[in-house]
Amino acid sequence: MRINRACQELGVCTVAVFSEADRDSLHVRQADETLCVGPGPVSRSYLNIPNIISAALVTGCDAIHPGYGFLAENARFAQICADHGLTFIGPQPSVISAMGDKATAKRVMHEAGVATTPGTGILDSVDEALAAAENVGYPVLIKATAGGGGKGMREVRSADEMERAFASARSEAEASFKDGRVYMEKLILNPRHIEVQVLGDSFGSVVHLGERDCSVQKPSHQKLIEEAPAPRLSPAARDALHEMAVKACRHVGYTNAGTLEFLVSGDHVYFMEMNTRIQVEHPVTEMIFGIDLVKEQIRVASGEPLGFAQSDIRVRGHAIECRINAEDAEHNFAPQAGTLETVVFPGGLGIRVDTHVYGGATIPPYYDSMLAKIIAFGDTREAAISRMERALRETTITGVNTTIQKCLEILATREFREGRYDIGFLPALLLSTAAAH
Repeated sequence: MRINRACQELGVCTVAVFSEADRDSLHVRQADETLCVGPGPVSRSYLNIPNIISAALVTGCDAIHPGYGFLAENARFAQICADHGLTFIGPQPSVISAMGDKATAKRVMHEAGVATTPGTGILDSVDEALAAAENVGYPVLIKATAGGGGKGMREVRSADEMERAFASARSEAEASFKDGRVYMEKLILNPRHIEVQVLGDSFGSVVHLGERDCSVQKPSHQKLIEEAPAPRLSPAARDALHEMAVKACRHVGYTNAGTLEFLVSGDHVYFMEMNTRIQVEHPVTEMIFGIDLVKEQIRVASGEPLGFAQSDIRVRGHAIECRINAEDAEHNFAPQAGTLETVVFPGGLGIRVDTHVYGGATIPPYYDSMLAKIIAFGDTREAAISRMERALRETTITGVNTTIQKCLEILATREFREGRYDIGFLPALLLSTAAAH
């Protein structure tokens, strides 16, 4: 949907690939041409590289936009695109390989002079993990070196928990990303999760587009609410975030759009990982800067220079995004599948809705549970919160459970209102709610 719209406005024809389970999705309906690439399971469709390349070649495509997930950070896929004369709308395969592999990325960032959390390279066994944890110091995180979204990530607070956590992280990483490699980093207790949006072109220009606070996360570390700019961030921390992000991109010769994710504790900033793709939460950045990031991706991939310098970029107002997922928030955010009945999204000044669903759409069990993103913009943070609350109350989705009510509950808390929250906020809120019942 998002990519279709950007292409239409640029006068670029689109071909949407889809699985049999997504045959009636809105992104299929809006494309100029469509082609099925396989059955519902991702391994047979959206991760099926031969089918996707064949679809691009048979329809005469010039370029492939990989979207938010699946093959978006797959260096092999980017190289195969190049080998077949297709432009991959993203960074070079070598950069994806270096920065998409989280363990390698930390080493590269350390070389660039960017502060990183203490940790390790790839761990091949539980014994290696146990030895590393003694050196790093508990608590630690076992993390998948590929992918994102909190998958393949396990907290380990003592040696007794290591074997189960190590096996679980590797198994989930293999199932989610076809890459079971994991590494370890020190678990910094209850920091803020703040990321910086960057853009680079092939002429050496690199700019940042401010930061986003992504600290409202489920216990699984998956984001639920994001906002920009980050509230209550000290000038020293903000400057450090922006400076590190640009320095990192220059060091690796980064082109196209990307996101550097950091952990922030007070004025201390630590690089965590880089996403070599456009992020789900990019609309909050677009709203406060007035820049269409997907269009910029396409222009950069076409060989054009960035049309603006850092000095041209100005923050305007505040934006908040709520992810509306097909999940049962009262039962550990369990994913929901089924057929949507009533679907009514909000409107009005300062409201944007990015979605692929409609009344009667079927939600299959194979993919991410997100139904829509609702983004609210206001001249101030308080105005954006009020507008978001109004938008969520206007939204009606029946047929499956959703996160709408949970988002409203979060927005109503004093911690969120005052911008005094970290990654431990939502898990603590869920525990207190459960205790109250």
